[in-house]
Amino acid sequence: MTVPEKPALEGLEEKWTTRWETDGTFRFDRTRPRDEVYAIDTPPPTVSGSLHVGHVFSYTHTDVIARFQRMRGKAVFYPMGWDDNGLPTERRVQNYFGVRCDPSLPYDSSFEPPEQPAKPPISVSRPNFIELCIRLTVEDEKVFEHLWRYLGLSIDWSMTYATIAKPSQRVSQAMFVSLLKRHLAYQIEAPTLWDVDFKTAVAQAELEDREQPGAYHRVSFRKSDGGPVDIETTRPELLPACVALVAHPDDPRYQPLFGTDVTTPLFGARVPVLAHALADPEKGSGLAMICTFGDVTDVVWWRELKLPVRAVIQPNGTLGAVTWGEAGWECEDPARAQAAYDQLAGLSAKKAQPVVTALLKQSGDLVGEPRPIVHHVKFYEKGDRPLEIVTSRQWFIKTIEFREQLLERGRELQWHPAYMRARYESWVNGLNGDWCISRQRFFGVPFPVWYPVKADGGVDHANPIYPDESRLPVDPSTDVPEGYTAERRGVPGGFVGDPDVMDTWATSSVSPQIVTGWQSDQDLFARTFPMDLRPQAHDIIRTWLFSTVLRSHLEHDALPWKHAAVSGWVLDPDRKKMSKSKGNVVTPLGLLQEYGADGARYWAARGGPGVDTAFDIGQMKVGRRLAMKLLNASKFALMNGIATGDITHALDRGMLTGLATLVDDATEAMEEYEYTRVLDRTEAFFWSFCDNYLELVKSRRYGDHGQSAAASANRAMQAALSVLLRLFAPYLPFVTEEVWSWWHQGSVHRAPWPSAQDLAEISPFDPDGAACLASASDVLGEVRRAKSEARRPLKAVITRAIVRDTPERLTPLQAARADLSAAATIQTLEFEPADAFSVAIEFGEEPGAPAAPV
Repeated sequence: MTVPEKPALEGLEEKWTTRWETDGTFRFDRTRPRDEVYAIDTPPPTVSGSLHVGHVFSYTHTDVIARFQRMRGKAVFYPMGWDDNGLPTERRVQNYFGVRCDPSLPYDSSFEPPEQPAKPPISVSRPNFIELCIRLTVEDEKVFEHLWRYLGLSIDWSMTYATIAKPSQRVSQAMFVSLLKRHLAYQIEAPTLWDVDFKTAVAQAELEDREQPGAYHRVSFRKSDGGPVDIETTRPELLPACVALVAHPDDPRYQPLFGTDVTTPLFGARVPVLAHALADPEKGSGLAMICTFGDVTDVVWWRELKLPVRAVIQPNGTLGAVTWGEAGWECEDPARAQAAYDQLAGLSAKKAQPVVTALLKQSGDLVGEPRPIVHHVKFYEKGDRPLEIVTSRQWFIKTIEFREQLLERGRELQWHPAYMRARYESWVNGLNGDWCISRQRFFGVPFPVWYPVKADGGVDHANPIYPDESRLPVDPSTDVPEGYTAERRGVPGGFVGDPDVMDTWATSSVSPQIVTGWQSDQDLFARTFPMDLRPQAHDIIRTWLFSTVLRSHLEHDALPWKHAAVSGWVLDPDRKKMSKSKGNVVTPLGLLQEYGADGARYWAARGGPGVDTAFDIGQMKVGRRLAMKLLNASKFALMNGIATGDITHALDRGMLTGLATLVDDATEAMEEYEYTRVLDRTEAFFWSFCDNYLELVKSRRYGDHGQSAAASANRAMQAALSVLLRLFAPYLPFVTEEVWSWWHQGSVHRAPWPSAQDLAEISPFDPDGAACLASASDVLGEVRRAKSEARRPLKAVITRAIVRDTPERLTPLQAARADLSAAATIQTLEFEPADAFSVAIEFGEEPGAPAAPV
């Protein structure tokens, strides 16, 4: 045993992270069978900036669970990934190196970016661009890993992956090809949510509603008899894209118009008036304009009413060129329509709106003035401008037809907390289309698909060419399909590569298959899949959790994991979510250095499953004080060396009885992922142990009441210390490891989780002893309060103390008479039966003062 003279918290993170790595403390044992493995699908953080305290919060929760399972004897499979593909990384690389991606260019193996960002940007091939992305993200990953190690995450750092790395690309592409072969993935040209700045399609899961100012414009269409029919719209700039008007089938105002045609203002196009149940009689005039496309409801109406397409919004967000009078653009007066439209062509939707409004005023088709409103508009979660809907060719995974099976998967999954399942079910029930997984970007996993080029130069999208799985991963912008040569790229009779990449969630959704070695390491896969735990935040249930369940259902007809542990958000002082996009984040390294990793973990672990928690430095300070108290209490318990002998005293047996109850409760709670409850109760027991038990037995442990009595106290407090260190170990890994090393070989994190049975073997369950300790603690507390109120020092002598209580409480208290008298410095201690608890105290004389009864 080696107990330092002045134990300290400083330097423990560096000391123990190095030792853990050297000793392989958290290395996964892949020889263990599946029932002895606990596998975690760790969230790969996005490598496009810096980590913040929200990451510390949620990843600590996962690590607490991992450490507990390891101490329960499981081989914990706990890899770490880096989500390094996505729009933020792509934009960062463009600005950092001064380059832009041009997929038509060949790969240049000798390319090096300029020392300063080039202006204008240099065009590079997609493989060259991806190399630059990886070069930048590798440096970020080193910074992230340093922080995670400092925090004490018990990751097996030999098992890391990146979502853009070759093994991840292979899994992503292989699972896509598997879907393609089974007709579960398909490509169509269809209306697609589109971000005009990023110039990419966006999935339903990536949307967010934002309040925006707008205005209702009341616009008159003309019936065949020339009479007006008014509609109200917030998007008059889409009038040239109008293909119909629609009202609710039960709306008597418009029933006479159903089946007739009206003429659009300015452009003179004839469009039908139709009925559909989604039309809202209470909204505006009750008659709506169907445009292709203004919003997702337009898409539903277009599809179900089998309407034509008049698309005017281009991928860059401007109104494209149109020739009125041609097929699809028929109208009464093409010259008049063209003159009006030419004033809009080339403008963004926002700039076109006031122009259309002015034209409607001139024509007399605007009824009154626009009526200002504030309404919710859909944005891409990373975008700055409202989304448009454009017609484009995109890849989809079939989703809607599996709605019921996905709901059943949600019921199979064990949710922590259980109420989070409702969010999943709400999302699944609210799906309105299949999952669009293609993105018009460069830094991502390419679709492993080529297309034949027909003799007339057209692309044959109906007959995609995909590679044998042995070739994966491939990049169709540079790789060549079987049976072709590079010279045939882009020419009649040749081929072209699919230009798009997979949505980042399409890659993240196969993280279980990536980490468990699906297809590449069948032995590892058999030992780890399905996994045990998916930890994540509640805001990405609709994206990451849902999409992973979908992919596993389609590929394996099974859940990807048994449990989902959902953490809440970290809130700033204004109770708003901390996020990089809001600019209210706090970077964690300085906090870890100031308050220690254990202090930060303590704050994090006090945020229960699913609970949004305020960022609180005060709680970090409390955690640091707790770690310091653990050092000092441990030094006291170990100062006489390893204890031997029997535990015979009632106080000692009572303390261990209470501890055994705590262990049972803690074990049950941890198995239910109630880690916050375990920390609360363990901390409460520990402070009572220090403030009451240690003070009560201090005199006895020094030998004042005989050697056997001292041996009982020493043995009990060291048994308790061993258990408390292991209960605290998942939360405070550094200080518990430090203390454990003073008197044990090996790591506390490899020690077995404590059990009540182990305590019973050294000290039988003793309810009377527990009652004795509870009563003695109450008496000691009353004595302290009395001394404080009398402004006497804690060691002030009490000549006489009378404890009054019920006989049921006084009887077991008799066994603590000597300990209580010594701890409270009582000369004469008397017990009197009474109906209620009280303590009467008479202090000894101070120099120059009479005795004072209390």
